[in-house]
Amino acid sequence: MNRIFGRSKQTPTPNLSDCIGNVDTRIESIDKKIARIDAELMKYKDQMKKMRDGPSKKAMRVLKQKRMYEGQRDQLSQQSFNMEQANYTIQSLRDTKTTDLQDQLEDMMEEANEVQEALSRSYGTPEIDEDELEAELDALGDELLLDDDSSYLDEASSAPSIPEGMPSDTKTNKDGVLVDEFGLPQIPAT
Repeated sequence: MNRIFGRSKQTPTPNLSDCIGNVDTRIESIDKKIARIDAELMKYKDQMKKMRDGPSKKAMRVLKQKRMYEGQRDQLSQQSFNMEQANYTIQSLRDTKTTDLQDQLEDMMEEANEVQEALSRSYGTPEIDEDELEAELDALGDELLLDDDSSYLDEASSAPSIPEGMPSDTKTNKDGVLVDEFGLPQIPAT
């Protein structure tokens, strides 16, 4: 498709530094206009000394233009200053963000080193002979076979049975009389 229509020309995105440079160029242009008007004013001032009415009106018009240009220059200078301050603030924030990221990276590297150190520790377990372990295991097995005491099973067989069904709110004593939560006979409601 690029062959048919050609490539689109992408304009680079403007940044704050370019804008500041553009405003500064405009300030220089206005300064040149003010200097030109100053020269013209001097010329009219000289003519005013020699003549009376004509040059004074022209001088007033030129003076108004000069003040207008000076106002524009001051406004552009303030805009340039504000943009430079914004640019400085943005750069400071970027530097702070970079510093924070570097601090976080250092912390993560420190933690990784601690983990590596913990994983590489040797806990110095003594050498154990496997033949000794097998002999000890065999001896334990013999002891278990010789143990005839099964009294621990008697306790399990004499345990109370598991209740069946749903519990009821009404309780009775051994005589079948309804009792309250304290075990006292209930008085029938009349």
